[in-house]
Amino acid sequence: MLNFFKIYDIILPEIYIISLEVVFVMNITVMGTGRWGSFIAWYLNKIGHNVISWGRSDSPDFICLRDERKNDLLEFDDKIKITDDLGYAVSSSQIIVISISSQNLRDFMKSLSSYDLSQKIIVLCMKGIEETTCKRLSEVVEEFVSENTKIAIWVGPGHVQDYTRGIPNCMVIDCKDKSVIHKLIGEFSSDLIRFYVGNDLIGNEIGAAAKNVIGIAAGMLDGIGYTSLKGALMSRATREISRLIEAMGGNAISAYSLSHLGDYQATLFSEHSHNRKFGEMLILGKQYTKLAEGVSTTNAIIKLGKKYNVELPICNAVYQVINEGQDARKTLSNLFLRSIKQEF
Repeated sequence: MLNFFKIYDIILPEIYIISLEVVFVMNITVMGTGRWGSFIAWYLNKIGHNVISWGRSDSPDFICLRDERKNDLLEFDDKIKITDDLGYAVSSSQIIVISISSQNLRDFMKSLSSYDLSQKIIVLCMKGIEETTCKRLSEVVEEFVSENTKIAIWVGPGHVQDYTRGIPNCMVIDCKDKSVIHKLIGEFSSDLIRFYVGNDLIGNEIGAAAKNVIGIAAGMLDGIGYTSLKGALMSRATREISRLIEAMGGNAISAYSLSHLGDYQATLFSEHSHNRKFGEMLILGKQYTKLAEGVSTTNAIIKLGKKYNVELPICNAVYQVINEGQDARKTLSNLFLRSIKQEF
């Protein structure tokens, strides 16, 4: 039986029939040429879409892809168009995927909103909370677009290094508009990534951002030789973040979903995790130069905890070590080995 997707009022330039399935080839622009942005462009091209990869003209990542069509993780197919022309990148696609530093999103949206974004779908493939306002990233984007621009998030576990080796994983797409979720899942799914339907935008955004803070805590435990405490960290951190999600109006169970607990292996244990590595290097007194989104998110999470009157002992411990120079061994030992209390 043919598997027909619903046809929306969007550009559908080509239709192929492959393996008895109707596949709509979409025009998609991926904004950002870093580790994750380059992978998304690579992946969407791999599953058959027309892809434009946009980056800043002065970005080393962009220059590398433009000149060599590859980076240290992957190689671009000849079909992927690479540009630094923002107007062309926006006008050429109905779906715009953004994968940049979360703290740069507001400034980027100021530039992006000067172009016509009506009837487009913006997909945020990034994890964080705006440090200055404590807003979720979808809330930041909402300030710059009208109601006829749909905003979705694409979050969950996985590393580029694994995906490009053909190792599959599961992720989640969420949006206020349920029809957009099903549309994107229909267009983005493959044997490499299985997408689940999100049903809690607040919980999935907070959960995805907060797992980076817990990743830093895991790295700190590695740094002081307390790796065995990661089990306790996973158990207590999930409960901690569930309380925050619930206080903010989300579903507490979302802390146990793909966006948070489901991403722990990739963030708390993997050598590829920037946040885990940052925490480890901090304890060892070594400089870590790559982006660790969890640092800014830690500051925002602490503010949210105060705003919603939620106790966040693990996040607070990470904050104290990073910003107040507290001794990590003492702080983390006191955190997990403190006085008797009920587990639930």
